[in-house]
Amino acid sequence: MKRVFTVIHALGLLLLVFSAAFILPVLTAIIYSDTSVLLDFLLAMFCTAALGLQMSLFTRRYAGELSIRHGYLLVTGIWVAVPAFAAIPLLLVLPGLSFTDAYFETMSGLTTTGATVLTGLDSLPPAINIWRHELNWSGGLGIIVLAVAILPLLGIGGRQLFKAETPGPMKDSALKPRIAETARNLWVSYVMITLVCIGALKWAGMNWLDAVCHAFSAMGLGGFSTHDASIGYFNSPLIEFVLIVFMLVAVVNFTTHYMAFHSRSFAVYKNDPEAFSTLTLILGSCLGIALFLWWQGVYPDFWTSLRHASFNLVSIATSSGYSSVDYAQWPIFAPLWMMLLTATAASAGSTGGGIKMIRTIILFKQADREFLKMQHPAAINPMKIGNQVIANNVVFAVLGFIFLYFMTIVILTFLLLISGMDFISAFTAILASVNNCGPGLGAVGPASNYQGLTDFQTWICTFGMLIGRLEIFTVLILFSPHFWQR
Repeated sequence: MKRVFTVIHALGLLLLVFSAAFILPVLTAIIYSDTSVLLDFLLAMFCTAALGLQMSLFTRRYAGELSIRHGYLLVTGIWVAVPAFAAIPLLLVLPGLSFTDAYFETMSGLTTTGATVLTGLDSLPPAINIWRHELNWSGGLGIIVLAVAILPLLGIGGRQLFKAETPGPMKDSALKPRIAETARNLWVSYVMITLVCIGALKWAGMNWLDAVCHAFSAMGLGGFSTHDASIGYFNSPLIEFVLIVFMLVAVVNFTTHYMAFHSRSFAVYKNDPEAFSTLTLILGSCLGIALFLWWQGVYPDFWTSLRHASFNLVSIATSSGYSSVDYAQWPIFAPLWMMLLTATAASAGSTGGGIKMIRTIILFKQADREFLKMQHPAAINPMKIGNQVIANNVVFAVLGFIFLYFMTIVILTFLLLISGMDFISAFTAILASVNNCGPGLGAVGPASNYQGLTDFQTWICTFGMLIGRLEIFTVLILFSPHFWQR
């Protein structure tokens, strides 16, 4: 019980930290002289900070280092609680929006899924649009990683949080011995690249509001837009190119970016087998789908096919979720291949979702080991990725993750089918939710959104986003009897 109070204490401190996130939409409301929205955001900030302060003060005598087990509990708790507080301004500003839809929207933002239930994005108050995109941005590298950089200053260690939240199977390869320093280094890289992205989008033709919002969602690979037509609103090859570049940057491990900045050498990217595989798969698929669309006569020439194939495929493969055209109207092979890529293409330690490329590489290498073992049963064949030997316990963990990943998709898909949704819509809605991608096909395709779902269907997709963002184990372990045993 004492550890539970320690978790509550840490959760209160995290809510206090999160309340500072409301400052950006407050400043936006001031800039645009939107008094009513300003008051709504100030009220949301006060409620979040007040509850966080009460929780931390009432449990301060239980402050202390968290165990790994309670780190999982805190991570899941904060990712469940924060969307509820983030939904407050949406409920206050947008009349008729239900709590279910508001929670879905903020969970989608924080998990960088980018699925939306809102229409009329072009006419939303600027502060609301900034808020939605800030959620994409802050959720991108993880609000927990940000908190780990701050909480040591408040007397709470962060290694357990970082290991519970950080994606990928090789979490112990930290940049620095101190986990807080690691988190700060990642965020410095993240902020620097975001600032460059804002400048590039402004140069490409966006106004400042659109540039900031789309830079936030591009770096978070969240796919939120300020327009109902998404990037198709701009109809600009230059804007699409800039976003392609930064989405590809965001899909690579930010540890690799930091090491490249630190060493001032691009050789770091060449030596990262995951980055090479990710970029090769995505760029090769762009060329292949462009040729396919040209061959099928979808577009009159190859260059038009390459433009639309590249932007939409990179967007979906990186789990961002922007769209420039209704790719659901393409021959079914193309959008289904794009949905497959969203499950496998992103690097661990990036802001993307899905299985992650490192696990895909491990699975291929394990299959190759099994082929060798069938021919030479006595052979000793350790798995290597780059120069690193992968321990068997990591391989077993990946196999367990893949099993739970597919079972999660199957079970949640069947729940949507039971609710009356057609198969393509149900399957792709769950695939998009668990992979934190955003649009699916059918009723949840790029030309529509999730507004037409029932409350039951909306909550199923919300759970899919949560479990996908926290990489399944972190959430499902809470339902294991072993977790609650002493």
